[in-house]
Amino acid sequence: MTGLVPLLHVDTAIAVTKLGTLVLGGLISYLGWQAYTRTRAAPLRALSIGFAIVTLGAALGGVIDQFLGSQSTLWGVLVSSSLTLVGFGVITYSLYME
Repeated sequence: MTGLVPLLHVDTAIAVTKLGTLVLGGLISYLGWQAYTRTRAAPLRALSIGFAIVTLGAALGGVIDQFLGSQSTLWGVLVSSSLTLVGFGVITYSLYME
């Protein structure tokens, strides 16, 4: 054994961390939306939507990586990175809103 973690364990770790990202990102999005519905503050709406987009990107990237055929890792990273970029743009916008 060369000290490397077997590939099966890495796949499991990726699935667990993606699930954790989905749960926590979903919770942040939900709590942000709840705050928006209480206050009707547009920045909170944009903030919760931004977190939802980032969370969706992480989840979709993981699903694509796990279930599609060849080149799925590259497509998974592209989808995840693209939605993370858009989500962070929305979050940044929410922080500048009045």
